[in-house]
Amino acid sequence: MSTLTPGLRPSPVRPPVPAAPEPRAARFRLSPADRDVLWLYLLTRISLWITAHFARWLFPAQSGVRETAPVLAPFQRWDANHYLHIARDGYFPAGTGPWTSGWDNREAFFPGYPLLLRAVHTVVPDWTAAGLLISLLAGAVAVLALARVARAHLPEEGAGHRTVVLFLLSPCAVFLAAGYTEALFLAFALPAWLAAMRHRWALAAVLTTLGTAVRVSGLFLAAAIGLLFLLSARAGGGRRTWRSAGWTLLPALPPAAYSWYLHAHTGDWMAWKHAQERGWYRTFHPPWEAWANTWTGAFGGTQSTGYAFMFQAELAAMLVGLALVALLVRRRRWPEAVYVALSLWALGTSYWYTSVPRATLLWWPLWIGLAALSLRRPWFRTAYLCVVAPVTTLVALTFLTGRWAG
Repeated sequence: MSTLTPGLRPSPVRPPVPAAPEPRAARFRLSPADRDVLWLYLLTRISLWITAHFARWLFPAQSGVRETAPVLAPFQRWDANHYLHIARDGYFPAGTGPWTSGWDNREAFFPGYPLLLRAVHTVVPDWTAAGLLISLLAGAVAVLALARVARAHLPEEGAGHRTVVLFLLSPCAVFLAAGYTEALFLAFALPAWLAAMRHRWALAAVLTTLGTAVRVSGLFLAAAIGLLFLLSARAGGGRRTWRSAGWTLLPALPPAAYSWYLHAHTGDWMAWKHAQERGWYRTFHPPWEAWANTWTGAFGGTQSTGYAFMFQAELAAMLVGLALVALLVRRRRWPEAVYVALSLWALGTSYWYTSVPRATLLWWPLWIGLAALSLRRPWFRTAYLCVVAPVTTLVALTFLTGRWAG
């Protein structure tokens, strides 16, 4: 991972924070580079939809069946079902809750995505289609913002396009297309980061607040943007910059409001956290214990081969994240280091690791660093694609055929 260093060094030619604000009209105009990114995004969506279509024919849930599953069935898996149930029935339908036998712990999921899903469902009758539409549009916003962040950091021609290529072909990219929160969160988080880089603190705070309504990861983003604000203010932002300090507190409102709502129904201010502990083994354990338990699941012969493979992927993703944080610290990219480090702490202090590979989608410094490396060392792009392509295909198939969790 040390070869990522070139991509993590801010370019002296094009600094990450522009000296002059971008004209308002240019912020919304699509450049040829933006259109190229959107075309690439559409092509990868088509590729995933083709994969899903053939997967339901070639890999049915049971052998010997003579009818395929519904067209959208491959995308309605695991967390997507939780969001559907919340959007359709609410968090505590008919007085049920954590006190009910067989409870699904749905309060572990923040309300931003289910609320939007319910709204879109008023126009799109099929719940799965509504979720896919949200992810499709949110993903388009996310890749546009990612490309612009990359172009702000890297001087090479095609930096934004290359970053998006590596991101969309990353091992867990299938979750950007499914009815999950990754695409929607990034649609808020990446524009928020772009606004913060341009010192547009009010816009960054509003977008981050929308992100905290979707995922707890929004709080990690808020901490990173808060640090970026402090560094900018200390570097000579002046009294006008300090007057914007209050905006950095805004992202705390959605989690606070959600905790109040849960307390009103359960008497527990941290009901969402306790639901995660009950349903996904997210009770606190020291990092070394979490590593040891995950290692045992991966290589100790205690799990079936499918589950063991997933634990191996968790370990690999954790190592990538730790290497990324170390490189960001080395390059004194403190806000990005804080963002990724908080994510790793949250994911790395459970009984064992869960969802770390999916979390890599949210670490945009990783994809920008890999893009820089591939632009400066052309052999790396070929090596990366040769290694990642089969892994990405395998992960997509395991999710689309219902085999992701072992």
